[in-house]
Amino acid sequence: MQSSLAVLYSGGLDSAILLAHLARQQRPLQPIYIDGSLAWQASEERAARRFLTALDSPWIAPLVVLSLPLADLYADHWSITGRGVPRADEADEQVYLPGRNPLLLVKADLWCRLHGVSQLAIGALASNPFADATDRFFQTFSTAMDQAAGGQVELLRPLGQLDKRQVMQLADHAPLELTFSCLAPAGDLHCGTCNKCAERQHAFRDAGLADRTPYAAKRSITI
Repeated sequence: MQSSLAVLYSGGLDSAILLAHLARQQRPLQPIYIDGSLAWQASEERAARRFLTALDSPWIAPLVVLSLPLADLYADHWSITGRGVPRADEADEQVYLPGRNPLLLVKADLWCRLHGVSQLAIGALASNPFADATDRFFQTFSTAMDQAAGGQVELLRPLGQLDKRQVMQLADHAPLELTFSCLAPAGDLHCGTCNKCAERQHAFRDAGLADRTPYAAKRSITI
């Protein structure tokens, strides 16, 4: 079954919900995972595969993993070393990785062009605060790629008008406890104390959903 739509898939809440949502529409899908050799990614990729196995959807092709090592760029950054990871009480700006979206998108977009896939979906939300998640960025990126590589891959953001609570409500009983959103995992467990774990716990609470995620240490979240 040839997929005409690829999904940039990390195994986190947004991309996992997007993938499950599109699969329910009975569209042939190709999930793409980009391995940047970041500190949490071994655990993240295992979680991404567990989620796909649990979905067991005939509409989802086997996971494609593309390698994009980033240690030479990020050097001694916390995303490589695992030291000084932003904690739950630190601002979201602290988790920003320079150039993260363009790096991911170039690799995934080129894979699509080389394999005859005409659309690439990403799980960007309306509430994403970073410059490389804006309408202007995505439009400029698509134009530049069409000029540089030829052909056309349509970049889709099906969640682009939704906030986190609205996205969570699209889950429709998907096994969200198998998704992964942690910067400092304890083995394959969420640490429970980093910025991303706090964001995850708030997402479940705000959507009125039970959080069945196993945490190594779960904080009491505040309003």
